[in-house]
Amino acid sequence: MKTVLKLKWPITIGMIILTVALFLLAPNLTEQAEEAGSFQLSQDASSQMAATILADADAADQTISLVIPLEKELDEPMRETLAGMAKDIEVLGEPVTSVLNPVESADLEEQLVSEDQKTILIPVTVDGTDEEVNAVADEIRETVIPEDMTAYVTGEAIINNDVNISAQEGLKRTEIITVVLIFGLLLAVFRSIVTPFIPLVAVGISYLLSQSIVAFLIDWVGFPVSNYTQIFLVAILFGIGTDYCILLLSRYKEELSAGHGVEEAIVNTYKTAGRTLLISGIAVFIGFFAIGFAEFPIFKSAVAVAVGIFVLLLVLFTVVPFFMALLKEKLFWPAKKSAGHKDSNLWIQMSKLSINRPLLSMLVVAVITVPLLFTYNNSLSFNTVDEIGSDYESVKGLRAIEDGFGKGDSLPIEVIVKSDETLTTEAIVPYFEEVSREIEKIDGVEGVRSITRPTGEVIEDLYADKQLGLLSEGLTEAGSGLGEVQAGLTEIQTNLAGISEQTRGANGIGEAAAGLEQLNSQLGLVTQGLQQTGNVQQTVGALPQISGGLTEIQQGLAGAAGQTGELGAGLMQLSEGVGASNAGLVEIQNGLAEAAEMMQNMSDSKTVRDTGLFIPEGTLEGDEFAQVLDRYTFAEGTGMKMEVILSDDPYSPAAIDTTAKIKDAVERTVTATPLEEADIAYGGISSINNDLQDVSSSDFTNTVTIMLISLFVILAIMFRSLIMPLYMIGSLLLTYYTSIAIAELIFVNGLGYDGISWAVPFFGFVMLVALGVDYSIFLLDRFREESANGVSVRDAMRTSMAKMGTVIITAAIILAGTFGAMMPSGVLSLVQIATIVITGLLLYGLIVLPLLIPAISVSFDRGVWWPFGNKKRS
Repeated sequence: MKTVLKLKWPITIGMIILTVALFLLAPNLTEQAEEAGSFQLSQDASSQMAATILADADAADQTISLVIPLEKELDEPMRETLAGMAKDIEVLGEPVTSVLNPVESADLEEQLVSEDQKTILIPVTVDGTDEEVNAVADEIRETVIPEDMTAYVTGEAIINNDVNISAQEGLKRTEIITVVLIFGLLLAVFRSIVTPFIPLVAVGISYLLSQSIVAFLIDWVGFPVSNYTQIFLVAILFGIGTDYCILLLSRYKEELSAGHGVEEAIVNTYKTAGRTLLISGIAVFIGFFAIGFAEFPIFKSAVAVAVGIFVLLLVLFTVVPFFMALLKEKLFWPAKKSAGHKDSNLWIQMSKLSINRPLLSMLVVAVITVPLLFTYNNSLSFNTVDEIGSDYESVKGLRAIEDGFGKGDSLPIEVIVKSDETLTTEAIVPYFEEVSREIEKIDGVEGVRSITRPTGEVIEDLYADKQLGLLSEGLTEAGSGLGEVQAGLTEIQTNLAGISEQTRGANGIGEAAAGLEQLNSQLGLVTQGLQQTGNVQQTVGALPQISGGLTEIQQGLAGAAGQTGELGAGLMQLSEGVGASNAGLVEIQNGLAEAAEMMQNMSDSKTVRDTGLFIPEGTLEGDEFAQVLDRYTFAEGTGMKMEVILSDDPYSPAAIDTTAKIKDAVERTVTATPLEEADIAYGGISSINNDLQDVSSSDFTNTVTIMLISLFVILAIMFRSLIMPLYMIGSLLLTYYTSIAIAELIFVNGLGYDGISWAVPFFGFVMLVALGVDYSIFLLDRFREESANGVSVRDAMRTSMAKMGTVIITAAIILAGTFGAMMPSGVLSLVQIATIVITGLLLYGLIVLPLLIPAISVSFDRGVWWPFGNKKRS
């Protein structure tokens, strides 16, 4: 420290120059956070696999919706307006690829106009990045929506953009409120106009410098970043930096009051409070550094705080001594004394319970905390919309869709199937209906839209039983047709017999009549067989022979007509009648042949046996399927999309559970089918949240375990004890779970949210444990110092509580105040994190730390230093 004081001017000037230079040259951290996005799931996550499949196939279009809520039912003038708006959006051109006019057809109107005719959707497909999607949304607002119309543009990309905007606006409010709040609190604590500026300058330099370093690391080595990074840097550095400054300045005032010179007071301050500060800083640094072992980038982004802590320690050991040496006693002007070094009357009174009656003190803590722990249900929410509230246009649009069409229709789940083989074949498409059918059976699924049910309704004609019914009707008609042919031939036969009598069988007319009678008899047997047995193959086999005989008779009659004088005209008519009957017979024969072929194909089809569906050859190439294929297929038919509409809010916990059931159902259904080897992934917000739930749960456990083990090791080394770290960490765990139980009571039971925001437990734990460990270090390091003087454990703890109580309470209040600055941010997760940290810090500083830690310490007596023992001063 003497070297630092000797070189204080060049060191301080160098720090300022470095801070300014890096701040001016560093990339924009805010833009880096926006570019990183809100979720940042790994590529192995199902939702990211879906996005990758679509992107690789150049099919990663995004759909946004122009939502128009009407005061009255849709009328003709509004229809014209809507058609014009759809046309205006088309005119915008790239990256807009398609626009659905809700009044263009009855089918579209059924899908895009609500049942009450008061909510209209105009879906717009955009082939572009999230930034381009939001640019299109801005154009629609500015150039398409009439000034006198209430309309909203919404969609997943727009909601996420609003979340980013809300977070950045919240950061700005938090920064301003934090500075003002800290200045006011320091003014009250030190009763000095000068003193508050020292922590603000030191922390300000630390924040600007660490922010710049983090921004460079993001650019150079892909350092993790998220919307939380800057906000946590502000809260932690301003909060903990102020606490450390209070610790240093309070001890500095003690040394000055003891009659030491300025330089000696500074050196003694850093030997004692500086050591405590270093231990605390290293513990907090390790706590946040351990987050780097997390796999989830959102969680890992908090590792930036470790950079901030390192820079803060550097500034506290260089810049703060500069101001101490420069201002001397004037640092506390105009106050003659500082409240920072007074003994804590509150903790002195609490020490009488915790030191003299430790078991009763532990019982008091248990009575306060344990009942709250039993109320905790670990209810989590993945609702991004809750993060920003209902004032944003994107949220208003989402709510309008929910009111008009149902909650699940706003953001459906996408089932993405990609294969190396063509999927748009008559043999494979039926399996998609089988998958659709199984998904629709799941509780929580409202409906499925796919290639076999484009409007959500099943195409009944694709089912084999329906087609067999139609075939049965066709066979009945064929039997009737054969009967009509037979009746016609009977009439011809009768007329021909009359002519034969008149000509006495001349010119072969008798033979023709006999042949016709025989053929007609055969036809009767065939007709009877078809009607009784339905044997189409047998019928089709017999008809050509009958048809050939009729052809011969027709030709014979035509030849005889020219040789029978006045009867020739009659014979010619009979010949033509035979020809007409034969033509009808051939037509029936062809129809029956097609039916026979279709029935044979059905019989041979494994698809029919597996799915109950049969798609005749050529059906998918028809014009009526062109639009369906365009909507639900991609990558030249090797990819297929399905949309699952949920009955619950897509952001709700129920939707997440339904997503998991959908995945199980699809996996089960495609087994032993042509889709078994295909890549299947799931897109949509419910799928993203399902992935978030899985990764956040596992990562929370893994990262917290690493963090706690790291803290235990560093505390064991610094305190030379295996006992102290155990109850220090245990007390923090008790405080955390009590605090989050209180937060759950407030936000879930009280305010009616689905749960605590998914990221809050992780960040709340990290913040509270990393910061709370500081206060236990403040107390127990002073306890170690007093014990080294040879006094008893009880007396050492009593003195430590008296000396450190005010510092810890003041530090807790200030740190709680910096997190309180998050409350007006407007971002729900930040408000919840602030609630947990504020509750935890006050609970720890006012109850757990003064009642539980001393009680456990004195209960162990000298065993608290086991197994190494505490070094006594010589």
